[in-house]
Amino acid sequence: MAKLTFLGLGVMGYPMAGHLAKAGHEVTVYNRTTAKAEAWAREHGGRHAATPREAAKGAEIVFACVGNDDDLRSVCAGDDGGFAGMEAGALFVDHTTVSAAVTRELAAAADAKGVGFVDAPVSGGQAGAENGQLSVMCGGAQDHFDRAEPVIDAYAKICRRLGESGAGQLAKMANQIAIAGLVQGLSESLAFAEKAGLDGRALVEVISQGAAGSWQMLNRHSTMLDDHFEHGFAVDWMRKDLGICLDAADELSVSLPVTALVDQFYKEVQQMGGGRWDTSSLIKRLRKP
Repeated sequence: MAKLTFLGLGVMGYPMAGHLAKAGHEVTVYNRTTAKAEAWAREHGGRHAATPREAAKGAEIVFACVGNDDDLRSVCAGDDGGFAGMEAGALFVDHTTVSAAVTRELAAAADAKGVGFVDAPVSGGQAGAENGQLSVMCGGAQDHFDRAEPVIDAYAKICRRLGESGAGQLAKMANQIAIAGLVQGLSESLAFAEKAGLDGRALVEVISQGAAGSWQMLNRHSTMLDDHFEHGFAVDWMRKDLGICLDAADELSVSLPVTALVDQFYKEVQQMGGGRWDTSSLIKRLRKP
């Protein structure tokens, strides 16, 4: 079993770190809100530290799952950052969804210290994290990935390397692009069915077994029909992710018209007060009088 550190105990990181502890690893955690780190340590029997640097001391692998580019820099860099506490030969695995640019920046900083770096954003949401059923998309050197994969398996349904540093983040962008269109299509389908007087659940029972079926349909149709969105991946975070996608598309000269449109639809949901609603709340804007 390995000596591990986990930085960031949000709705994803908290259960992910818990799976590592349940797998028998020695886990030290850090969280910006100390009370949450203390609660995790009580629940799982691990340790908590006051700074990322302190948490990372002596760790074989340091994991992070925080909010955005700036949050990731703050737990990695500087005198109190995780990199400062890591020894040459250790490995940093980042599960945050961030830009490929910051991934490459931090991978280079890690390499300068003799520390390996794997970008490993995840898909599957809070439920996937709690149930240990996440899809993990990785970028980085093959030998670094080979060290990380057996440990990541504690909370992964699938874990694959897509290429060098940044490839995991680019794969996550492709994932979010696909989801944006799916959720909008599902929202329009259910809103149409409601206006037409169809039983939404009966409809989904039929069409989910054909070409229209998707994870979103199976897992979100019922709460969408019930107008319940206090769960899952928040609109604010989806807009952050889609902003990353659109910036990358500009750099690559790729046209993403549907993604850009859905991003604006999510902006409307935010203006309705739904920044913390689940992403399936796109249907709310179609129900407006």
